[in-house]
Amino acid sequence: MTQLVFLHGPGAGGCADAFHHQLEHFPGSVAPTLPGHLVGTRCPDVGRYTDWVRGWLWAQGLQRNLVLAGYTLGASIALQYGLDYPEEVSGIVASTVAARPKTRPPGTYEMRLRAAEDPKVFEEEWIAFQQHAMMFIEPTLRARLIQRHREVGPLSQYHDLKTIDGFDVSERIATLRPKLLLLRGMDDPGDPPEYEKEIHEAVPGSKYIKLDGAGHFPFVETPDKVNALIEEFVANL
Repeated sequence: MTQLVFLHGPGAGGCADAFHHQLEHFPGSVAPTLPGHLVGTRCPDVGRYTDWVRGWLWAQGLQRNLVLAGYTLGASIALQYGLDYPEEVSGIVASTVAARPKTRPPGTYEMRLRAAEDPKVFEEEWIAFQQHAMMFIEPTLRARLIQRHREVGPLSQYHDLKTIDGFDVSERIATLRPKLLLLRGMDDPGDPPEYEKEIHEAVPGSKYIKLDGAGHFPFVETPDKVNALIEEFVANL
């Protein structure tokens, strides 16, 4: 029997609350909140986060037939886990992810640092940015996730972006053994490069699906579509 594990990133609240719909839909699924997000000390790189997640799962006796699903940082962790410990992972569902360092618009990192120091920047630039990025999320849940961003703070997101942008498994990705489903929101307000397509073309047997009406966070923006795709993916493992 497969075990679904949902892994969050620095956006959509910056914690596991982003998987509200998945945890309700899939009984027995789990979604750890990564260290340094609300509590604890952040990890310095994706490899360390992967080891933390693995330790968290093993502590609960979850060691086999894992299906790791996540976005951005969480998706990077899922790919790293699948490459390093393929005997434990049956499948991966990843969105908004790259196998190599991402390029970002000028000022991306600096805005988070300024927001950590200046309450006006925090509210008028950083929180406003989160609101815009989460435009497709249902308003009540979006408000809850924005509150989580306030609690986690912009410095955590700054470090997460640096961690994501230091992630590079481009030379290994073609060796990925677990089954792979890649999702991309076609209406992402940031219009990032099609990194997911690069991974799809490199990984034999992978599946790549583009979702209309979804942006940066398909898991929370179009949960019915994503949950149905996960169900189909798991059924065919």
